[in-house]
Amino acid sequence: MRNSSETNEFGQPIGWPISNWSGAKRPSGEPLQGTYCRLEKYDAAAHGSQVFEADRLDPSGKNWTYLPVGPFHKEADYLDWAEMATKSEDPFFYAVIDARSQKAIGSASLMRIQPNNGVIEVGYINYTPALQRTPAATEAMYLLMRHCFEDLGYRRYEWKCDALNAPSRSAAERLGFQYEGLFRQDRMNKGRNRDTTWFSIVDGEWPLCRDALKTWLAAANFDDEGRQRESLRSIRTRLAPAV
Repeated sequence: MRNSSETNEFGQPIGWPISNWSGAKRPSGEPLQGTYCRLEKYDAAAHGSQVFEADRLDPSGKNWTYLPVGPFHKEADYLDWAEMATKSEDPFFYAVIDARSQKAIGSASLMRIQPNNGVIEVGYINYTPALQRTPAATEAMYLLMRHCFEDLGYRRYEWKCDALNAPSRSAAERLGFQYEGLFRQDRMNKGRNRDTTWFSIVDGEWPLCRDALKTWLAAANFDDEGRQRESLRSIRTRLAPAV
């Protein structure tokens, strides 16, 4: 990744030139196929009831604490939101389809989409208990990252979360995102203050993240009980070039 700057005719440091840049593409919703899961453009009629059913494995509703919507205790209320998600272009929602059951067990979105600048964010991640801490959970994030960097041509991929959401911060770091800072009093969420932590992966960092994720997701990395042999953090450290 480049960190250098150049100097203009006034002796001022300026960023490096970006040649032949014509912008990134917007997500169009083509299916993203993996080994453990498939991502499809979210559709309330096809996916809504299945995701709601998977969400019922969390009767407390705690999975929705840090999201700006939910919890949804009635299916009709969730389906109302699902209709909005289906029609939304930004955020652009995907359903996570489990490869074994062929049922939707979670959702995520690409949002704050800036094709001109090559910047996009992953967010609105709703991982039901059926999806949490599974290879499919990691693979869904890998499929979205790969799609943005390799198919759509983005330069920067962002992750933002409530600063008090320790599991989300840990997930970002595990996946290879770099911490960028704290935005204090960034917004209000459900009537409470939210400080927001910012993370990102830029295109120069993507090859290492990609290789680490592919290595972790490989069948050889799991024993007969489905337990990982090597952690993603360890793999990324091992694959990182010596400095």
